Amino acid sequence: MSTSSIRVRFAPSPTGMFHVGGARSALFNWVMARQSGGTLVLRIEDTDTSRNKPEWTEGIIRALAWLGIDADEYEGPYFQSANLEAHQQALHTILEQGRAYYCDCTREDVIARTGDSNKGYDGYCRDRGLGPGDGRAVRFRTPDEGQTTVVDLIRGKPTFENRVLEDFVIARSNGSVPFLLANAVDDIAQGITHVVRGEEHLSNAPKQQLLWEALGHEPPVWAHVPVIVNEKRQKLSKRRDKVALEDYQAEGFLAEAMRNYLMLLGWAPSGDREVVPWEVIEREFRIEDVNASPAFFDVKKLRAINGDYIRALPAADFVAACLPFLERAPFEADMGVFAQLAELAQTRVAVLSEIVTMVDFAFLDEPVFDEASWNKAMKEPAAEILAAAEDAYRDAPWNTEELKTRLEQVGAGFGLKLGKTQAPVRVAVTGRTVGLPLFESLEVLGRDTTLARIAAARTRLTG
Repeated sequence: MSTSSIRVRFAPSPTGMFHVGGARSALFNWVMARQSGGTLVLRIEDTDTSRNKPEWTEGIIRALAWLGIDADEYEGPYFQSANLEAHQQALHTILEQGRAYYCDCTREDVIARTGDSNKGYDGYCRDRGLGPGDGRAVRFRTPDEGQTTVVDLIRGKPTFENRVLEDFVIARSNGSVPFLLANAVDDIAQGITHVVRGEEHLSNAPKQQLLWEALGHEPPVWAHVPVIVNEKRQKLSKRRDKVALEDYQAEGFLAEAMRNYLMLLGWAPSGDREVVPWEVIEREFRIEDVNASPAFFDVKKLRAINGDYIRALPAADFVAACLPFLERAPFEADMGVFAQLAELAQTRVAVLSEIVTMVDFAFLDEPVFDEASWNKAMKEPAAEILAAAEDAYRDAPWNTEELKTRLEQVGAGFGLKLGKTQAPVRVAVTGRTVGLPLFESLEVLGRDTTLARIAAARTRLTG
C-alpha cells in the first residue's frame, strides 16, 4: 500500500448508539493515517432526517474521544447535510451526461412486472424519456456491458458484471440524494484516497466507483473489513447482542483494553499474544493483513484482556478508575478502607463495575447474603464452626497471619481442611462464597464488625 498523502475518513450515521463495529473501523482508519503521516477526516452522515438524533452525534463524539481517536479534520465535525448543494450539482452533472434518467416506478410496479419481490429494478424507465416531475426519482444508468473491478486491499480485486448491477437511485422522488451519491460526492470533495469500511458496503463499491468515474475522478482504494459475529456466528445485531460501545464503557472496560481488542478483530500482530502495546500495533498494523473472514466478538477474551490492563494500572490509577462506580453504589465508601481493599481487588476484577459487589461488605451495615452461597456454606457443622471461630477470634492478634492460623486450628478440631472451615465464616462476614482473600478482608474489617457478623449468622442459622 502506498502511504503518500493518504486521506482516510470515518463517516458514521447518527442513527443509534455507537456500534463496536464502527469503533473498529474508526481505529483502522486512525492507525492508517498515523502510520503514513496522512489525514483522518471525521464526517457525520446526517442526511437521514427521519432517523438522526443530536444525542447520537454527541455519543459518537464522546466514544471517539474515550478511545483516544483524534481526527485531523472535523470542524466540529463535518456534517453531510452541509453539503447538499454539492450533491445536487453532482446529480445535475450526471443527468447532463445522459448517465441517469427519471423514473416514476414504484416498488409495487416492479414486482407486478417481474413477479419477483426479490428482483431488483428492471430498467423499465431507461428509454421512456421522462422529465422531472412529482413522484419521480433519478436512477443511474449502469453500463450494459463490461465489468467493474474494485481494488480492495483486503479482498483483492472483486469483479462485478455490469449487466447485473441494477440502475440504482441517485435522487429520491422528494429530491433528496441518498447515501450512494452523497457519500461519493463528499469523499471526492474531501480528497479521500482510501475508503476503509465494513464488509456490508462491498456491494456498494462498484456502484460508487461508477459514480466517481462519472464525476471525472479516479476511484479510491477500497478496504472492506470483515463482518463481526457473535458466538453463534451471526452478524452482531443491536436487537440481539450487546453492541454499543457506551455499554462496555459503563460496565467498566478500559479504553486501552477495548482499543487493543478491537484492533484484533480481523488482524493479528506478530507472536502469539493478545495484550499488545499500542506502539506495537501502530508499527505492525497493515490493512492488507486483515483477514476477510468474519471476526468473532469474544466477550470472554475481551474481559480477559481488560483484566490484564486493570492489573497493570498503578494502584492510585486503579482507585481513581473505580470512583465513578463507587459513587453510584448503594453505600458510602470510606476511601481509606477502600484503598486497602483495592489492593486485594485489583488482581481479581475483570471489569471495574465488579468492584462494587466485591467490596460492599465493608461498607454496608450488614452483608447482603447470596442465597446460593448461604445454602452451600451453612451446612452442618457450620453453626459449631462459627461458634468456635467467634471464640478463637475474640482475643486473637488482629492480623492476616494470626487470623488464618486461628481458623486452621478451629478446622483441625472438626477434622476439616481450611477451605471447608472458612466457607461459613466467609459467607457470614461477606455474604458470598467467592470474593477477596478472607483473612486480609477480616483484618481490614476489624474485630468488632467481624465478631458481630459471625454471631448474627450463627443466630440466623440456629434460629
